[in-house]
Amino acid sequence: MLLQTPPLQTERISRILENDWRNDIITFVRADLPRLVAIVLLAFVLMQICKFFVTRMLKLADRQVGNSQRASQLRTMAAIIRATSYSVIGFIVLLHVLSVFNINLTPLLASAGVVGVGIGLGAQSIFKDMLNGIFILLEDQYNVGEVVKIAGLQGSVENLTLRCTTLRDGDGTMHIIPNSQIATVSNLSRDFSIASLPVSVDSDVNPDTVVALLKKLADEVRNDPAFKQVVIADPDILGVDKISGREVIYPVNLKVRANQKDGVLRELRRRILLTFEKEGIALGNGSSMVIMQQPADPTAPPKPPTIGA
Repeated sequence: MLLQTPPLQTERISRILENDWRNDIITFVRADLPRLVAIVLLAFVLMQICKFFVTRMLKLADRQVGNSQRASQLRTMAAIIRATSYSVIGFIVLLHVLSVFNINLTPLLASAGVVGVGIGLGAQSIFKDMLNGIFILLEDQYNVGEVVKIAGLQGSVENLTLRCTTLRDGDGTMHIIPNSQIATVSNLSRDFSIASLPVSVDSDVNPDTVVALLKKLADEVRNDPAFKQVVIADPDILGVDKISGREVIYPVNLKVRANQKDGVLRELRRRILLTFEKEGIALGNGSSMVIMQQPADPTAPPKPPTIGA
C-alpha cells in the first residue's frame, strides 16, 4: 500500500472542509434562515402594533383640550407602554435568535441566575425605583406634561417610566430622578391654582380706597376676554393683612386654572402700577428702608467750587 503524499492529504482535507461548509450553509438556508426571518418579521410587526397604539394615544391626548389631566394620563401611559413593550420584545427576540444558532440556553440562564443573585444584592435600589414607579402610576400622583416639585427640584414632567422621572425646569435643564428618591410630590398642575399678589401701599392712603380700587382692577382682569377662561372664580381681596412701618400689605387672590397664574399676575401688576400712578397712590416702603432728608439752610454761605489738583 502506497502512502499518500502531503499535497494529496491537504487537498483531501480542504475538500472535506468545503463539503462541510456547503452542507452547513444549505442546512442554515433551508431550516434556520426562515425561522430567523420569521422571528425578525414578527418582532417588527409587534413593534409596529405597539407604535400604532402609542401614536393613537398621543393623538387622543392632543385632542383633550378641556381636560388637561386626562391628556397627561394618556401621555404617561403611552410612555410606559412604549418602554415596557420594546424591552420585552427585544428580550424574547434575543432568546429565539440564540436558539436558532443552537446556543444552549440552560447553562446561560443558570449562570445568569447565579450572577443575578450577586447583582440583586447591590441593585436593590432598582427594585425600589420600579416599586415606587408602580405606586406613582396607580395612585395617579403626576403625569407627563404636569408641573411638579419632587426631590427638591421643580419642572415639567417630560417622561415617566417605572425606574425614573425626567423633569425639565424653567431654564431648560433636564433632571433625571430615580423614583426611589421621590418621597414627597407637590403637583402644581392639578385642578386649580391660586394667583396671589401682595400689594404694598403707603400707610397714608385710606385702606377703604385701596381695597375698592384693587377690587375694581381684579374684576377688570377677571372679565377681560384674554383671561375670562383662565380665571375661574371671582377675585378675593383680603383687606389689610400686614403693617410694617409705613408699609401696608393688601393681598389679592384669584383662583385660576392649573399652572396658568403667571400671565394673570403680570396683567394685574401692570394695571395696578398704571392706576396707582394715575390716582396718586404711593407704594409702600419696607421697614428696613430709611429715608433721611435734611432741608437746606438758607443762611448758610454757598460752598466754594472744588478745583481738582
